[in-house]
Amino acid sequence: MDQQYKRRGALSKEEYIEGVIRNNRAILARAITLIESNAKRHFSLAQDVLTALIPETGNSIRLGVTGVPGAGKSTFIEAMGMMLCEKGHRVAVLAVDPSSSVSRGSILGDKTRMERLSKHPNAFIRPSPAGGTLGGVARKTRETLLLCEAAGYDIIIVETVGVGQSEVTVRSMVDCFLVLMLTGAGDELQGMKKGLMELIDLLLINKADGINLEKAEQAKVELSRILHMLPEVTEGWEPKVQTVSSLTGKGIEECWHTVQVFIQFVKKSNQFDARRKAQATNWFYSLLEEQLLTNFYENDQVKSELPLLTQAVVGGQISPTKAAVELLNKVKGS
Repeated sequence: MDQQYKRRGALSKEEYIEGVIRNNRAILARAITLIESNAKRHFSLAQDVLTALIPETGNSIRLGVTGVPGAGKSTFIEAMGMMLCEKGHRVAVLAVDPSSSVSRGSILGDKTRMERLSKHPNAFIRPSPAGGTLGGVARKTRETLLLCEAAGYDIIIVETVGVGQSEVTVRSMVDCFLVLMLTGAGDELQGMKKGLMELIDLLLINKADGINLEKAEQAKVELSRILHMLPEVTEGWEPKVQTVSSLTGKGIEECWHTVQVFIQFVKKSNQFDARRKAQATNWFYSLLEEQLLTNFYENDQVKSELPLLTQAVVGGQISPTKAAVELLNKVKGS
């Protein structure tokens, strides 16, 4: 590490920017910690650093990975990551885990399970912030993604660790969305929410080895049939189904090839840039909504009036709609 970065004192904006661009891993980690901080005193510096680095971003392939419990996401990501690193790519693995405040650091176990990848000089693994709402974790993950791109990581893998809405959130920040299933999981796919099923670009049947190999091939046929009946996520692209074994590495190269074919397809059809622009717009509006909501509840008049109006609503003295309009009008008039 450079001599100037050995100290643990506060860094200047310029030191953060230079350190990230040079892929000084210690500075990158500290820049991410700065971004993740909820302290108001860190906000301006963090955003100044991020704004200065934006011209260095956008040059990666962003992959989203999710899967049913036990599907082997971490093992798959490590196998894929190691293969990519050996090919000369630089891989960053991030996670969206809104449930970590309950599980108390379960995502930290992913770094342990990805032990080989975490030690590779071309890889960088960052757990999601512990706790917080999905919106807060997602914002920090998006900004962490940009910092990793600025540091030169050309493959960013975003893993969903929580369940439910986090898959939709991750889909909104990546270029290609991979879903891992197990053999015999056709019923599970059919039972998924339609919205989640419509996010899939590539479906992988993991643990396709040994006695599971034949079952995996059968599942591939069944799941291909199911996905064929769904609306296209990406215009002109029918979601692919492939078998992989993260344990033996079989199918990992083929998976990466399919991802590359998909990226080439969306770029050629002008959907790649359009999707990125739409994601940036949606992110901007979601942040506006989040900030407006925060400001509303922090308003002194809301703090004093809200409990009274809530009590009136519960007591049947006023309708919820009228109470909401009254409160909004009071805030607007103040």
